[in-house]
Amino acid sequence: MGADITLENPREAAGEPVADLRVRCSKLKACTIEGAIVPRLIDEIPVLAVAAAMAQGTTLIRDAQELRVKESDRLSAMASQLNRMGAQVTEQPDGLEITGGQPLKGSEVDSFTDHRIAMSLAIAGLVAMGTTSIHRAEAAAISYPVFAETLKKLCE
Repeated sequence: MGADITLENPREAAGEPVADLRVRCSKLKACTIEGAIVPRLIDEIPVLAVAAAMAQGTTLIRDAQELRVKESDRLSAMASQLNRMGAQVTEQPDGLEITGGQPLKGSEVDSFTDHRIAMSLAIAGLVAMGTTSIHRAEAAAISYPVFAETLKKLCE
């Protein structure tokens, strides 16, 4: 999508390669996410949908039907809640079609008690004009107990 991301301090932890990420503001471009990469991105697709809403062009997410049977139907949740914020998202049987480039507006949204949805909507709220209220936002603590505190520090 053209994001300006730099890997720093690469190392190994628990047998896996890890690194610190430096992320800088950049203009994002639409892309297609499908095929063999989707199972490795299944937890990231909600926040990628937020990025797609801010990108120029139309992003297609396909082969992601597994998202319908997570803690919530994440495809439906992201489509409905991003649309509520002014995005243009069309739900497909196996994914989403997201036409980006429209400013998001602060809204009342719902996490559906899904930690990935709660965190993704919090990121959407950061770029939205106005105030965003997330019902059941405490769901983020399921996988990231200090998410709210970390986000506050990043925004200082």
